[in-house]
Amino acid sequence: MFGKLFGRGGERPVADPHALPVPRRQKHGMYTLRALGDTRVLALVEAADAGDWEAVKAALVPFDLGRDHQVLGELADLDGVQDWIGRAVEEDKEHRATALLISGTRHISWGWEARTAARAVNVTQEQWRVFHERLHIAEEQLLEAAELRPDWVTPWRRLLTSGRGMSLGPAVNETRRDAALRRDPLDLETHLEWVSQLQPRWGGEPGQALAFAQEALARAPQGHRLGCVIAMAYIEEWVEAERGDYLETAEIQAQLREAADHSILHPAYAYRPGWQQDFNMFAMALSLAGERHTVRRVFQTLDGAYTSWPWTYFAEPEKQFARHHRRA
Repeated sequence: MFGKLFGRGGERPVADPHALPVPRRQKHGMYTLRALGDTRVLALVEAADAGDWEAVKAALVPFDLGRDHQVLGELADLDGVQDWIGRAVEEDKEHRATALLISGTRHISWGWEARTAARAVNVTQEQWRVFHERLHIAEEQLLEAAELRPDWVTPWRRLLTSGRGMSLGPAVNETRRDAALRRDPLDLETHLEWVSQLQPRWGGEPGQALAFAQEALARAPQGHRLGCVIAMAYIEEWVEAERGDYLETAEIQAQLREAADHSILHPAYAYRPGWQQDFNMFAMALSLAGERHTVRRVFQTLDGAYTSWPWTYFAEPEKQFARHHRRA
């Protein structure tokens, strides 16, 4: 659906008939991406925000919610979905699996909203109770959705998140990871979730996540977005490190350049709704590594489009994006 145009200094996706108009830019020429930058996704979000299940189903027609993690994520992060999606689960037998998937995924995000991003020692007993209550509902609903639609990947990837939150242990989570990757061995979001789970702060060993990411990149076809797993693995390494300049080595810069050229900057890369997040991952990783050449191509292709993830690892994510965007 998309190709590339070669313009000043970098690649650009060709005009997309479903692209949202770029909003008024903020200072430094940046803007926050909305609804994956896609008019169809915006229609879906607006229908969900209005609690209109029939309109939600109509807006979902262009998408495969059982495989498109980013579209599902737009619904998961929308406050208020939890107030009406339960009725769809109970009343719409034909689309029960879809309603369960949306509800279960929303309950995970809703659970983390209750827990907050505070360190575990600072989470209150009441916050833990609500957190686990919502994750328990999510587990039941996602497992049923997976049973109803055995071909779907997204329930298993989300079950990895709830399993981590509920401390279900490596055996359960490895089974869920394998279930997702059997359905799509190149699924980026499953790989990203596993990179997170392998971090020392979640019980992993130093170096495990990076080794997993490097093995995944070696399997990825040229132009496949799975290459983003390298960018996130190094961002996670930076989060775990005690030094802000941890990634500033020639070796890491070279690995990130190679991964970017293999994936998002390759002519075979497919621009899809939300492609800007793939580029934001590399923009942050390359910036942290102090890389000066490939990062310019990445920021030029983004043309100011900011996605909160993964910049939320910074205390002031928008300011950090703007600073690195300006430097590039």
